[in-house]
Amino acid sequence: MKALVAFILLVQLPIHKAVPAAPPAPLGCDDPESEAAAEVAVDYINSHSHHGYKFTLNTIDNIRVLPQGPNKEIIFLELDLLETTCHILSPTPLANCTVRSFTDHAVEGDCDVKLQKVKGQLSVLASKCHSHADSSEDIRQLCPDCPLLVTLNDTEVLATVTESLNVYNGKSTGAYLKLLEIGRAKMQYHPAHVVSVEFAVAATNCSAAEANVEACHLLPDDQSDFGFCTATKVIRPSQDLQVNCQLYGHQVPTPDTPLLSRVFWPTSTTSGLVPGVVQGFTNHNLRLSHNNPLASESFSSEFSASMLPAKSVARRAVAGIAQHDKVPRPVGFVPPPPPPCPGKIRHFKI
Repeated sequence: MKALVAFILLVQLPIHKAVPAAPPAPLGCDDPESEAAAEVAVDYINSHSHHGYKFTLNTIDNIRVLPQGPNKEIIFLELDLLETTCHILSPTPLANCTVRSFTDHAVEGDCDVKLQKVKGQLSVLASKCHSHADSSEDIRQLCPDCPLLVTLNDTEVLATVTESLNVYNGKSTGAYLKLLEIGRAKMQYHPAHVVSVEFAVAATNCSAAEANVEACHLLPDDQSDFGFCTATKVIRPSQDLQVNCQLYGHQVPTPDTPLLSRVFWPTSTTSGLVPGVVQGFTNHNLRLSHNNPLASESFSSEFSASMLPAKSVARRAVAGIAQHDKVPRPVGFVPPPPPPCPGKIRHFKI
């Protein structure tokens, strides 16, 4: 009888089922893991860009993490970048590059990047970027007389670059320099008419003092030497020209990056400018779309489509909080925390 009672009591005891662990909280855009992924992404973007200037991180707009099994994740990032004053050829580390100020007619880059994280190691699978300059109207509101970006193939710009390079070569005791590309050009009309240009150059096998221009060629790959020049020409009221050039010294290309002389100076081009790159544009579009050939994952439709829902959810959350703030709340009400994305603005918003 006692055994029967004990059995009945045992049957009636509540059975506690194991409660599954809650999923980890989604990463915020300012979390250390997000910033580490963004740093890898920006380094990758700059190392695979072959025109214009280096870009630095301004804001992490969105992040989405997809677990892929033990010790493996796929990470999607949306990044806002800002152009620096370092040309893409410059060996200056990105950390030492200055972000162009708002009144210097800043350029913003927008990038989507797909990474994988395997056993804690991050690598980029693919990236898509484009860039655009801030509007002239925004600059004029803050600084009515500041010079503004003009098209890189503007006739006064081309004339200033040509004259500047001729003047520099005429005074130089080093190698004869040839033009690779025009990086930026700005024009000011008041109180003076001034043209400011920035352009990349390369040393040739000729000395500047005795150069036969038609016979001068870029140095061979194992001796290549690139540089960067800035020039300012006052057209009115005076005719004044100031030129400064700096050579970077020979740089060894990395295995996954093509030699820059082949990018800037195709064998079919003798002027040093890549046909069609600068025609009608005020800045070199970052326009990077790159798949990492060494990555184990392929670039798929998931790259562009999978982030959209997360981004729209974050924006709806922001809008929802804004709407709730308009409704009277009881004493002691604690508003919900802000959404984890977008992250902080490191420099300024365009």
